[in-house]
Amino acid sequence: MSRRFCSEHPVTLNRKIWAKLLRPFTKVHPEETALVALMSLTAFLLLTAYYLLKTVREPLILLQGGAEVKLYARAGQALAMAVFVHFYAQLARRVGRAKLLRFVFLFFISNLVLFTILAQANVQIGLPFFVWVGVFSYTIVAQFWALAADIYDREQGKRLFPLIGAGSSIGAVVGGLVARAIVPLGVPALMGSAVLLLVVCAALIGVVEQRARAAGPHDLETVEAPILARAPWRQLSRDRYLWLIAGMVILLNWVNSSGEYLLDRTLLAAAKAAVGTAPQTFIGAFKADYYVWYNAIGLALQLLLVSRVLAVFGVRFALSCLPAFALFGYSAAFIVPTLAVIRMVKIGENSLQYSLQETTRHALFLVGSRDEKFVGKTAVDTVAVRMGAILSALAVYAGSRLSWSTTTFAAINVVLALGWIAFVVGISREHRRRELRLAPANPSTDGGALLTAPQPSSCSTG
Repeated sequence: MSRRFCSEHPVTLNRKIWAKLLRPFTKVHPEETALVALMSLTAFLLLTAYYLLKTVREPLILLQGGAEVKLYARAGQALAMAVFVHFYAQLARRVGRAKLLRFVFLFFISNLVLFTILAQANVQIGLPFFVWVGVFSYTIVAQFWALAADIYDREQGKRLFPLIGAGSSIGAVVGGLVARAIVPLGVPALMGSAVLLLVVCAALIGVVEQRARAAGPHDLETVEAPILARAPWRQLSRDRYLWLIAGMVILLNWVNSSGEYLLDRTLLAAAKAAVGTAPQTFIGAFKADYYVWYNAIGLALQLLLVSRVLAVFGVRFALSCLPAFALFGYSAAFIVPTLAVIRMVKIGENSLQYSLQETTRHALFLVGSRDEKFVGKTAVDTVAVRMGAILSALAVYAGSRLSWSTTTFAAINVVLALGWIAFVVGISREHRRRELRLAPANPSTDGGALLTAPQPSSCSTG
């Protein structure tokens, strides 16, 4: 479970300076700067590596398989994720946190080395690599955030998760820029660069684990203990909190995927109707502008707003912001189904999802058990995420056959947003119950002020 770390070294002037420099973004105690810097750097490198691989994935699957194969491969990802989670959960019954993380990183690094060798030999790897990247990306990120939820307590998570999330956001931007520079060198160069970044990430995770073990001998015993005590699926099937989160994630991704289709559909119609501009040029310029806006706004929200929302209003309020926006936004799209309106809705939705929503979703596991953090979160972040995309694809398939209008798809998203809000209400109730159970002596609730911040002492947070 969450805990505080005792620092045996005095607070240095350097740490105090860094704590002050980070103050515009969130409150960081001097004792916490080293560990949160390691975590943020790891998040940065993980997302940089992912965007290198994402740049490889798209041309491989399209050139070696085509758009249809890519669509079918997404369904294959869901099956592969379910199989992976099963074996991952079985491993969690036998090893503790440190060994589990080490195994996961080494497994994916060895896979990528093999893909690099095959790509160098000009072997057709488009389909298996596409499926593998889907499993890798969701699993490795879920493992990282599970570790963060296991290291930090609730009060620390509210303050520090936004900063760590900023590392992810910046890594995504930098990863795209680095990938663009390396593309001329070929697929093996992109894969090889990702391998090196993942090796560094694995080393950083090891350093983080060493610092975490400074908590004491009793914590070492807990960390080394197997994560799951019973059969994994039996244990997870009885977890109401986990199932509520899974339901929310499915609806979230269904709404987001359907919204992207709604935008692309409206954009294509506008491109065909544009006078004096080739459709390809029109769509390319629109998408470039669209990506810049939601990435820039998302990063600004991550750095300047997320920590303040979590601190002042709490996790439960933050969790309700995106579904409320989706309900309002798609209602507006239903009433005024124009490209300008849908564009604004999607920019706002993506900006909130990749900043406030993602950070808050990770923070939900701060009140979870260790098996929920590692096995449960991995299942949610892989299978549930892909299920939402699959349901969206089925709805689009049905809608294209039945000639549904833009307003019909917008109306469906309004209904889905209402269901999403219902799941958020259920999660909020369970979250409040767990928070009160974990801190019976502290009546402070998540909806108001921060829990009492730790004060610098011989036993402080790190």
